[in-house]
Amino acid sequence: MTLPTVPLEDWYETVALDHGVTLIHEPHILPFYRCNMWHVRGRERDMLVDTGLGWFSLSAAEPWLHDRPLVCVSSHTHFDHIGSTHEFTERLVHPLEAAIQADPQPALTLADPYLVKTPPGDIFTALPEGWDPAAYVVEPAPATGFVDDGDVVDLGDRRFQVIHTPGHSPGGIALFEEQTGILISGDILYDEALVTDCYHSDMDDYRATMGFLRDLEPALVHGGHGPSFGLKRYREIIDGFLAEYD
Repeated sequence: MTLPTVPLEDWYETVALDHGVTLIHEPHILPFYRCNMWHVRGRERDMLVDTGLGWFSLSAAEPWLHDRPLVCVSSHTHFDHIGSTHEFTERLVHPLEAAIQADPQPALTLADPYLVKTPPGDIFTALPEGWDPAAYVVEPAPATGFVDDGDVVDLGDRRFQVIHTPGHSPGGIALFEEQTGILISGDILYDEALVTDCYHSDMDDYRATMGFLRDLEPALVHGGHGPSFGLKRYREIIDGFLAEYD
């Protein structure tokens, strides 16, 4: 199958949402691989959670990201979430993921086998211009700081509490803003088929994390993949997971 190609200027899409949140994504990637990048506007600085595939520079496509002070937070360190993280000056990650972000070897980020050895038609609806899976690399992006359970990412007028969410990966995190009820959940929980079998996934941790999250009451969940959803769907996803894997 021959796929069309897409240039840099057409690769990313931004969608402005409520509460100063903007979704950035790569619409020509199929949902399983398509990372949701979440930009949150704050009074003193902004926050960007995850940075996508990184074949095209996110900064070049969306230069407005550098108009104000910004902290880039990694929900975890799989290739589809940290491809452009090196482009940002302030980079936060959980300590258990820091070594991978600093030295993102393909086997550790899941670029190999998922991306490099997967047929392009299983990943893309159109190819980024110049695409060559053999040439794909995730650039090192050593953390400038660390975030762990209970820490707060402070944007001045907005405070996001860090929740350590091991299971999908050891140092996965979510971010919860009590004021708005927004939960940015990363890959531990989203409204698509959840991935529980990565090389460093742990089902005991996953069950424990889901049990803990069950008691949270977010008004709106922005996941690492798929559409955003409210509390009712949030509970359905968690209860379905626990029923299947408990």
